[in-house]
Amino acid sequence: MRFSLTCKLMFLILTIACKIVAQVKCLEFNFSDFKDGNDADLIRENSYIVLGAIQVTPDVRGGSLTNHAGRALYKEPFRLWSKHKKATFNTTFVLNILNQTDPGGEGLAFVITPETTAPQNSSGMWLGLVNETTNRNNESKIVAVEFDTRMSHPGDLDGNHVGLNLNNIDSVVQESLSSRNITISSGVDLHVHVRYDGENLSVYVSRNSVVFEQRNLVFSRAIDLSAYLPETVYVGFTASTSNFTELNCVRSWSFEGLDIHGDRTMLWLWILIPIVCVVVIGAFLGALYLRSRSKAGETNPDIEAELNHCAVNPQKFKLRELKRATGNFSPENKLGQGGFGMVFKGKWEGRDIAVKRVSEKSRQGKQEFISEITTIGNLNHRNLVKLLGWCYERKEFLLVYEYMPNGSLDKYLSLEDKSRSNLTWETRKNIIRGLSQALEYLHNGCEKRILHRDIKASNVMLDLEYNAKLGDFGLARMIQQSEMTHHSTKEIAGTPGYMAPETFLNGRATVETDVYAFGVLMLELFSGKKPSYVLVKDNQNNYNNSIVNWLWEIYRNGSITDAADPGMGNLFDNEELKSVFILGLACCHPNPNQRPSMKTVLKVLTGETSPPEVPTERPAFIWPAVPPSFSDIDYSLTGSQINSLTELTGR
Repeated sequence: MRFSLTCKLMFLILTIACKIVAQVKCLEFNFSDFKDGNDADLIRENSYIVLGAIQVTPDVRGGSLTNHAGRALYKEPFRLWSKHKKATFNTTFVLNILNQTDPGGEGLAFVITPETTAPQNSSGMWLGLVNETTNRNNESKIVAVEFDTRMSHPGDLDGNHVGLNLNNIDSVVQESLSSRNITISSGVDLHVHVRYDGENLSVYVSRNSVVFEQRNLVFSRAIDLSAYLPETVYVGFTASTSNFTELNCVRSWSFEGLDIHGDRTMLWLWILIPIVCVVVIGAFLGALYLRSRSKAGETNPDIEAELNHCAVNPQKFKLRELKRATGNFSPENKLGQGGFGMVFKGKWEGRDIAVKRVSEKSRQGKQEFISEITTIGNLNHRNLVKLLGWCYERKEFLLVYEYMPNGSLDKYLSLEDKSRSNLTWETRKNIIRGLSQALEYLHNGCEKRILHRDIKASNVMLDLEYNAKLGDFGLARMIQQSEMTHHSTKEIAGTPGYMAPETFLNGRATVETDVYAFGVLMLELFSGKKPSYVLVKDNQNNYNNSIVNWLWEIYRNGSITDAADPGMGNLFDNEELKSVFILGLACCHPNPNQRPSMKTVLKVLTGETSPPEVPTERPAFIWPAVPPSFSDIDYSLTGSQINSLTELTGR
């Protein structure tokens, strides 16, 4: 009873304090697509909702597309600033702009404005923002992020740029997208994120849903929006055509804005008493809550303490957020399943995400969960799957990643999959180069060397353009760069077929065992055969009957290019394919001391050097391994081992 009464008192004080401190009003909405019923949510002028999108400059009943100016704004105004406060906002939207003439014209803009209607005669180069009279006029009160598709104004950088406009069609900053291989009016979906933190306005553009990354930043500009706009504004889109035309579509749109206002005069007098009450009662409640939470088993303080001591942590999510994002882990949103548990697709803040729900039955669930966060959570590389956050609540282990629309590589290597033809020769070369860059970064580019320990096709994810990203760091371990440092574990980590032969004898994970697994993956990618491919009929799945042994036999016969995957359709360079296969065999050398480092592998794949020499006869596996000669030592591999015991864990 005492606990219940205290909670009620606490809630009352917090409610009063919040009302006294400030009035907070949020503008938040999310249109994953647009339907006829969304008409009531928008203020539209010469724009329509058709085919699941806002057509900002549509043809009307088959009419002409020329000389249109359209506008579509969210129905509710947003308070951008007050006397003492500035609002912040984040908005994400997907544009699809398609030329109808060559070139197309004129462009589309995300706009912040107090006016719900476009100025007269604002079609053409004016983008529906201003006209010849209102341009450069401070009374225009307009701020816009333009996506310009035609060089129709002397100040335009080119016909394919993003700019920031302030009461003016001349952009104060503009950046071409051509250097990013992005064409605005190509009819391809462009994912855009605009962020304003009260001081800087930043714009990100990408061709896939993972838009909010540093590499996708187009520009960031320091700006005080209150100098250009009134307190209350509308947000939305405007677009125009001239004699040059295009279809200007907005396919989805989310917005989250927080405006905080209120008079700060004598604020300390108003909040002093609530703060004292909150502190006193909070201390009492905190002790009770921690004790009750521990009894309920909702969280584990040891896990949170370990994560909180990391140098950098990804975002911590609430369980209710991830349930909402995934439809309460609906089977309809299930992306896949493995020994670790299940992965679900979700929607969070207007972007697609993948949520890994670690199984309660996973033998190493807690350790893999912590390992994933403490390794990949601190890394940032274009060929590593980005970990966005984590959640540990009510005995649930959850990891949140960027969503990879083309899934994992292994499904494309299945003979039954019709999508296998998507893995062209050039695509496969790009995939293996990206993975080599990721692994070289883990081995040599981090403050502490990282061993992945489970490199395989199912842990390679593909984005919208089939760029490869290495994921699943549940078995990864960080080790010292310079001195031999061992980490004891109870189990041999890895997946049969990808595991180096010495692993079964010494139980150690090393950079050389990572290189071996990478070599197997390389052979698998270009031959289309599974790692446990068996040549004999007795179906013995061991080292002697593997893809490595099979390819070495073909290499001995002098016809290694015969191992090429038919899925590539003979559209490959024979010499390059031979080089790739030989490099893969070098990585799978039975003697770990003879395997190349990832630095060498990357140099071979980028054409900087030739592949290492490989004997035509597969060398016998001998243990202990023959040490290298002095000239063969690769000092980048020094201090690379992890001790293990000998229980095998397959994943």
